Amino acid sequence: MSVRCLIIDDEPLAHEVILAYMADIPFLQNVGQCYLATEALTFLSMQTVDLIFLDIHMPKLSGLDFIRTLQQRPLIIVTSAHQEHALESFDLEVCDYLLKPFRFERFLKAVNRAQTQLNLRKPSAGTGPEQDINPVSGPNFIYVKSDKRLVKVPLDDVFYLESLGNYVKVWGQKRFILTPRTLISFEQQLPPGSFIRIHKSYILNKEFIHYIEGNTIFLNNGSQVPVGKNYRHLLSSDSPLTL
Repeated sequence: MSVRCLIIDDEPLAHEVILAYMADIPFLQNVGQCYLATEALTFLSMQTVDLIFLDIHMPKLSGLDFIRTLQQRPLIIVTSAHQEHALESFDLEVCDYLLKPFRFERFLKAVNRAQTQLNLRKPSAGTGPEQDINPVSGPNFIYVKSDKRLVKVPLDDVFYLESLGNYVKVWGQKRFILTPRTLISFEQQLPPGSFIRIHKSYILNKEFIHYIEGNTIFLNNGSQVPVGKNYRHLLSSDSPLTL
């Protein structure tokens, strides 16, 4: 599968380095280069991409603020000379964070991780036994990749999902499954009537709510899940948390 890539960086040298690395990775396809995040907004309004290589410190609009403007986010690999933004970047669910200057081996590791996540999002066009199965979801279940297996998980058994950077914990009644995906990819695929995002790091199955106290939701298995400050409106009288 070809991965369509966009470079966003105000430094021409950064473009040269990434393009040189991309030339040695057959599945990467360069479809655009922008030197300002504001230019990239226009580009993305006309074209879709799978992966963005994104700098943080740019004029007019920073890389992190750019991410916040996106409604439908491609995978994003941050390429920055400033390590202090790593935690905030992972809070925004970036795929990886490359600290400039980075070597080809580290770049390759990042794009391989991105390709893995894209393969989980998109059904393969092959004919093998696993490729005949939709690895994302069905009416009442999801397939979750764990190690080298696809595990079928009934939605009725999922209490909540927890983001851990480039991974998500899918919490069931007796265990959790750790899978290399982003929380936003689950959010786009789970039925909104049953599942709701209540924190930047949590999606909740409303069926298992026991009670709500303050900014904490208590589940009927004894778990506690926080409500993020940007999601507190869900606790209002006409809350979508109500089934």
